[in-house]
Amino acid sequence: MAMSFDPFSELDRLTGNLLQFRPGPKFMPVDLYRDGDQYILNADLPGIDPGSVDVDVDGQLLTIRAQRTAATQEGAKWLVQERPNGTYLRQFSLGEGVASESISATYDNGVLSVIIPVSEKAKPRKIQITTPDRADEQKTITV
Repeated sequence: MAMSFDPFSELDRLTGNLLQFRPGPKFMPVDLYRDGDQYILNADLPGIDPGSVDVDVDGQLLTIRAQRTAATQEGAKWLVQERPNGTYLRQFSLGEGVASESISATYDNGVLSVIIPVSEKAKPRKIQITTPDRADEQKTITV
């Protein structure tokens, strides 16, 4: 059996454990991509009560907040408690080309999905070009 040794993996684990107990908002991993005429942002929030999730837009700033409360088991003696609790926060600067009034969000199986539509003025449009000597021929280009 081949085994490999990574001297930094234990250091990474220890550092991660120290950072999870720091005060302030916790890290929320996200994926963000464009699909046609909308941006889709998926944020991992496993174990979060959907009632504690808050998504708001203030001008060009999209803010996602969530709260995970500490598990309390009366009379239990914890052996390991690694799941971080507290506030989770991420903020994103929206460009001019999004329809911020049409943003929607869903929460399913621990994943928050935020749909950010592209505004009409930012979508590609076709412009017809005519030439004076050939008025019967028209060319269409996309800008």
